Amino acid sequence: MSQDFFKIKNDLPVLGVGLGLRRELESETFANADKIDWLEIVPENYMDVGGRARARLEAALKQFPVVTHGVNLSIGSTDELNKDYLKSLKGLLDFIDAPWFSDHLCFTSFGGAYMHDLLPLPQTKEAVRHIAERIKRVQDYIERPLILENISYYMELPHAEISEAQFLGEVLEKADCGLLLDVNNVYVNSINLNFDPYKYLAAIPLDRTVQMHVAGHSHGDEVIIDTHGAPVIEPVFDLLTYVLERVPVKAVMLERDQNYPPFEDILAELEEIRSIAANTQPALTLVSQSNTQLKSPADAVLVD
Repeated sequence: MSQDFFKIKNDLPVLGVGLGLRRELESETFANADKIDWLEIVPENYMDVGGRARARLEAALKQFPVVTHGVNLSIGSTDELNKDYLKSLKGLLDFIDAPWFSDHLCFTSFGGAYMHDLLPLPQTKEAVRHIAERIKRVQDYIERPLILENISYYMELPHAEISEAQFLGEVLEKADCGLLLDVNNVYVNSINLNFDPYKYLAAIPLDRTVQMHVAGHSHGDEVIIDTHGAPVIEPVFDLLTYVLERVPVKAVMLERDQNYPPFEDILAELEEIRSIAANTQPALTLVSQSNTQLKSPADAVLVD
């Protein structure tokens, strides 16, 4: 993966407007393949497993391009990279022939123990160097582009040497990798930590954006929380519009992970994203037009 990132990005396919594949929504997802361009899966749910999970994945591959969005890479940890994890991840990515894979700019493990949470990193120059080197090693092993997501977090870490926006930008540039830009996370952080989300977007290397996430959030007692369990609000759609007006991206995805509404509501949010794309980046909507006649619910085997 020594090739220049922008050459790689230019050669990546445009996937269009997609949805996360969730077990609870699989039947509706497969039945509405003509309205969904691609799917994102959590790789840890499909690595080295058979049974229903494997059947669900194989059914998805009959109708959709599929990419992965991991939660256990722990790219920012001081633990050694998990070779067994990377081997299993590479096997899955090779099987689905994913054009890229993603995870979070965070750490999820310490001392060999997994925390089951996406934990923020110290915003220091040392951390930038450490993470960039690990990103290069992972990409060299997987042999596919790794894109990293900006996470939501709920407190300012002490001893920061640079801002979070600067930290994100320096990691991406030093590693020469791509960004999975979650505009809901930007909005959530801007409210909780009191900053202007548009100034944040102006401060990061937006041109490194390969994929975007759009999601809803919930309100806690003192903060708003990135739950992916509520409808997307207008300010988040506005941030999506702002980005799509400025940089080309390859894919936009709606995240919904809990409190599932009627599937018609999910389709309506996908249509809102598609409408924004049509007005800002029409190439994202051409995918759905070309795929409409190629997809048929009968092509998938629904998993009970």
